Amino acid sequence: MSNKFILPPEWTKHEATWIGWPYNKSDWPGKFSPIPYVYAEIVKYISRGENVRIFVQSKDHQHKAEKVLKDSNVSLSNVELFIKKTDRGWLRDSGPMFAKDGKETVAIDFKFNAWAKYDDYKLDDKIPSFIASKLNLKRIVAEHNGKQVVLEGGAIDTNGKGTLITTEECLLDEKVQTRNPGFTKADYFEVFKKYFGVSNVIWLGKGILGDDTHGHIDDLCRFVNKDTVVLVSEENPKDENYNLLNENKERLQNVHLLNGSKLNVVLLPMPSPQIFKGQRLPASYANFYISNYAVLVPTFNDPYDKIALGILSEFFPDRKVIGIHSVDLVWGLGTLHCLTKEQPF
Repeated sequence: MSNKFILPPEWTKHEATWIGWPYNKSDWPGKFSPIPYVYAEIVKYISRGENVRIFVQSKDHQHKAEKVLKDSNVSLSNVELFIKKTDRGWLRDSGPMFAKDGKETVAIDFKFNAWAKYDDYKLDDKIPSFIASKLNLKRIVAEHNGKQVVLEGGAIDTNGKGTLITTEECLLDEKVQTRNPGFTKADYFEVFKKYFGVSNVIWLGKGILGDDTHGHIDDLCRFVNKDTVVLVSEENPKDENYNLLNENKERLQNVHLLNGSKLNVVLLPMPSPQIFKGQRLPASYANFYISNYAVLVPTFNDPYDKIALGILSEFFPDRKVIGIHSVDLVWGLGTLHCLTKEQPF
């Protein structure tokens, strides 16, 4: 055991993608009925290139999931279902961080506390130990100064070459949704170095408006290769995202990577504001998911959909880039990246 962990970037080959089949109607109040069919579309494309491992709540829930998948013409040959009660289905944040220790895949177990916002998380917090046990993976509890560290997958993004990007709003705010009280940038640096093999941390400021997580990076800025990020950008000066997104753009202007090269920053548009029942929703094209077969991109019946798909297509010539209708999905305050978790080979 070298204990030199590396968190692979999302575009490296996956053994599987984990998701939680939707059941918690309070995540999509009044709009739940179309959601399982959106999930079926997601499973359809991901399963063409890798296994899809799905949490279901019970045998009855499993039968419902299988029926929706079959009705949607999804082959079940690459689909595995695991009965495990959960609080919600946002596996990006509650699932383990699958890191590599040499050639071995290990499950790094960070504490999940429902974004330091909700009370129902105890079932979700057990997901990493469940997966490690089921797959016979080594489980590593992520600790710093004798305490298990709180960290969600949506809070970080990495290029697999020693650089990680995150936001101050999510990880350093001491008044709202505080993950690790008293943690400094130096504390996080030690955690990222120890468990992800990271020695270069890029800190952005705030995440987008409407983000229930208080600043997750996966609605804001994502690596698309080892030296390039896409950063969402708002053109309308009257939009509430305009200033904060410009400030993040300024922060990235002179950022360098570990090899000394300058970080390439490509702007990704923001869709028009998605508002439902008077609430601004965290609609963002940055919440795409890179699977073996396809890059799945949330779309919003918006003129910018086509532009965003075109920009992302430039970076993934070896994969299909497919839009997934997410107007209903985003009412759950998350879309494609939030609900998926890749398990590398």
